[in-house]
Amino acid sequence: MFARLPLYLRLVRMDKPIGSLLLLWPTLNALWIASNGRPSLSLLVIFTVGTVLMRSAGCAINDYADRDFDRYVKRTAERPITSGRIRAWEAVAIAAGLALVSFLLILPLNTLTKQLSVVALFVAASYPFTKRFFAIPQAYLGIAFGFGIPMAFAAVQDHVPLLGWIMLAANVCWSI
Repeated sequence: MFARLPLYLRLVRMDKPIGSLLLLWPTLNALWIASNGRPSLSLLVIFTVGTVLMRSAGCAINDYADRDFDRYVKRTAERPITSGRIRAWEAVAIAAGLALVSFLLILPLNTLTKQLSVVALFVAASYPFTKRFFAIPQAYLGIAFGFGIPMAFAAVQDHVPLLGWIMLAANVCWSI
């Protein structure tokens, strides 16, 4: 297992942290706005760690979904699944494990946040498959990237105000 750790870290793009930051900044902005500039340390930790874990889970499920296409693309041909260094089921197991840990992080939060996390999980897991039929999958990706926004508002305010949905829509436009 430990010998394969570098492959797993590449699968979840830990070697490319910019993706985590692209997801983290909108989420942290929402957390700051929702809490009037005073988010609790526990929420900062939960949302920071959860964002990184869910981005990593999304990368694993994306590589699983694209495994038959990536071998024909120079940029992606050497990814761990495509190159045959890890099996497809391993990527699914890693994605599921990371999503489970992310869910465990939000257990202390309110019901609305937990309910939104189910939607977030569905969007993150289904995004890679939308590339096959949706004309602008970047819009769907924008929802996946920005779903921490309504979750942050829900965690702080126990509802998602109009501003939270506007911020999510803006994040979708930015992704496109």
